[in-house]
Amino acid sequence: VPRARSRPDRLVRRGDWPRTGPGALGTRVSGRRVGLLGMGRIGQTLARGLSGFDMEIRYHTRRPVDGLPHAHEPSLEALASWADFLVVACAGGEATRGLVTAGVLAALGPAGYLVNIARGSVVDEAALVAALQAGTLGGAALVVFADEPQVPPALFALDNAVLLPHVGSATAQTRRAMGELLVANIRAFVNTGRLQTPT
Repeated sequence: VPRARSRPDRLVRRGDWPRTGPGALGTRVSGRRVGLLGMGRIGQTLARGLSGFDMEIRYHTRRPVDGLPHAHEPSLEALASWADFLVVACAGGEATRGLVTAGVLAALGPAGYLVNIARGSVVDEAALVAALQAGTLGGAALVVFADEPQVPPALFALDNAVLLPHVGSATAQTRRAMGELLVANIRAFVNTGRLQTPT
């Protein structure tokens, strides 16, 4: 498998832009197909945002969600086969452990991209590494890992993988809101014996 092209950020930092030009062609997202694994609060927020890019959206959950304009796909493999991008946005835990299998990744294919913003446990990480190494999956963007903060060393060598720490709540505004919610829960428990957000 040929090495993936360098990312534009690296190209600029190395000073290669004047010599090589802006680099290889990227992938346009507008007008493409995105499959969402999970359609809870986060999945629905993503769907609203992705709609702004004129993307066609389908989703997979155990049961269809009432009132959504997007098609429900009962089969995750069928969703992956249809999608250009598969975004993992479901809950973690035993019920979803290993849900994204080697078969799902094969269905997504060499032109497909996996984006995992949920939990590392949802994806068969060994199968993901193998698919990226073999080029049977186009690429992956990961902010979660099965044994975080440990990241499989094999991913470090792959230019078709974007790796970030688990930064979903890493904004000043979100952390402030988390602190305020903690204080509100303590007050509610002291005053009423119940939490505002028990789960």
